[in-house]
Amino acid sequence: MVLVRHLVRTVVTLVMVSIAAVLLVAVWRTYMTAPWTRDGRVQAEVVDIAPEVPGTIASVPVHDNQFVHKGDVLFELDPVRFRLAIAEAQAAVERATQQLRLDESNARRRQGLNGVVSAEEQQQYAITAAVASAGLDAARVALTLANLNMVRSALRSPVNGYVTNLRLRVGDYATVGQPRVAVIDADSFWIYGYFEETQIDGVHVGDPARIKLMGYRQTLIGYVESITRGINDQDSKIDRYGLPDVNPVFTWVRLAQRIPVRVAIGTVPPGILLASGMTCSISVADAANPPNTPFGRLLGVLQDYL
Repeated sequence: MVLVRHLVRTVVTLVMVSIAAVLLVAVWRTYMTAPWTRDGRVQAEVVDIAPEVPGTIASVPVHDNQFVHKGDVLFELDPVRFRLAIAEAQAAVERATQQLRLDESNARRRQGLNGVVSAEEQQQYAITAAVASAGLDAARVALTLANLNMVRSALRSPVNGYVTNLRLRVGDYATVGQPRVAVIDADSFWIYGYFEETQIDGVHVGDPARIKLMGYRQTLIGYVESITRGINDQDSKIDRYGLPDVNPVFTWVRLAQRIPVRVAIGTVPPGILLASGMTCSISVADAANPPNTPFGRLLGVLQDYL
């Protein structure tokens, strides 16, 4: 009986030691050798909507965090000034048209009076008609511009996306070139994973990637789209004398730099809300596809939960 108990204790001890060893190897592989990082950020393109013409905001038909389609109106400027500008430009076109008719008529009459009207006077009236024609062209351009300004007084979303941080109200004055609405492009989400430089040799364009968002248990699938070819060198600063400003470091401690790797996101499972700035864990290449073995499955579980 005592021998059986001793044997059971020995077996249990060996099993526990074996499990601990497997876990230790898996953790070592996950943290030290596999291309894997917890420093990942969800990114998205943000479109700043700024008016091309100034004016008072007359309507804001959207609200904060609303999804909008490409072409939807975000806000409109007061159209009264633009309608008046169109009417003025139309009057200028009519005036220039009548002036051109008069000048062309005068020029034609004098062209038929050779010997009575001097060549110099004929040339002068012909030039006057040409100037009137140019004036009509300019008036038509001004009318086209006035109509364009009327169209641009309604600012529309250029992408499918989400209105974010809306701080716009009816009665605000919109200045040319000043962004008033930001729209996050819903079709542009990607992830930047910041991998240590010691792991970059295991990361290649096209490699599969597993993405674990911090707030969700589901795993996203993607692939490596590109690798950044340069990061800022903090020792490249120049002082006022033109000399490099080099920070002192401990020669026996060298921290690995982190290289941004752009990861494209595949299909997003239902229920997952992507927001720019979210953090996530990313594993690529062999680490993203652990073998179908107990050790491989354990590695996948550790990558999902660590």
